[in-house]
Amino acid sequence: MNLSFSKWQGTGNDFVLVDDRAGLLQGLEEDLARRLCDRHFGIGSDGLILIRKSIDVGADFHMEFLNPDGSRSFCGNGSRCAFAYWSRSLEGGPQGSFTAIDGRHMGKWESAEVSISLPDLPLVHIDLAEPGTDFVNTGSPHELVWVPAVDGVPITEDGPRRRYAPRHGAGGSNINYVQRTDDGLRMRTYERGVEAETLSCGSGVVAAALSAVQRGVATPPVLVDTRGGRLTVHAHREEAGYSDVRLVGPVKEVFTGTIEL
Repeated sequence: MNLSFSKWQGTGNDFVLVDDRAGLLQGLEEDLARRLCDRHFGIGSDGLILIRKSIDVGADFHMEFLNPDGSRSFCGNGSRCAFAYWSRSLEGGPQGSFTAIDGRHMGKWESAEVSISLPDLPLVHIDLAEPGTDFVNTGSPHELVWVPAVDGVPITEDGPRRRYAPRHGAGGSNINYVQRTDDGLRMRTYERGVEAETLSCGSGVVAAALSAVQRGVATPPVLVDTRGGRLTVHAHREEAGYSDVRLVGPVKEVFTGTIEL
């Protein structure tokens, strides 16, 4: 079987995207993700995205996202790439709605960048037992660790220790190290499912921005610099959480091809 794919990246998060609107890959998702995302024996990426027919009335498509280990989660940068792929390669429109594991999202082009909406999000939990550490689920769980300088973090040592901490349960958590800057934030990520540092993390960028807003060190829109580029987070603070949350940033198609399975 020859499988056609497109590879996209959003601020350095790279993804393999496949048009599976015919549903031919049902039941094969986990094995396919492990194979295609492998950077030595596959195509190599931070995740596999399958574009499928909408499962909700009124949505244009469904995005099935899988981490390189075959686990499922929401992915912010992956969602932005999925919308761009649908819009540009599958003859979608300049804006549209789609579903993911955490519900419905809206995507649209804003000049040369892609914006996606997120559902209303809860308040950030500030851990009083460990000052400088917050937690919030933005479709995927994120522990936010505030540090003076993210470049000095021993992320390959501290990331796995925090990622598998008992407080996060069996599924664990993504770990985001956050630093305040003159015009926003800088962030590095140890990403679960990839089990390594990634160049960017969209849902983590949203988490970092909300943490900064709740700590009173930033006001929306919040600019967040990752190792792969800059993203912008818009949000409105409510009494019980955050509404009108949007993640905006660049995307780019890297290449297309086919792979024999």
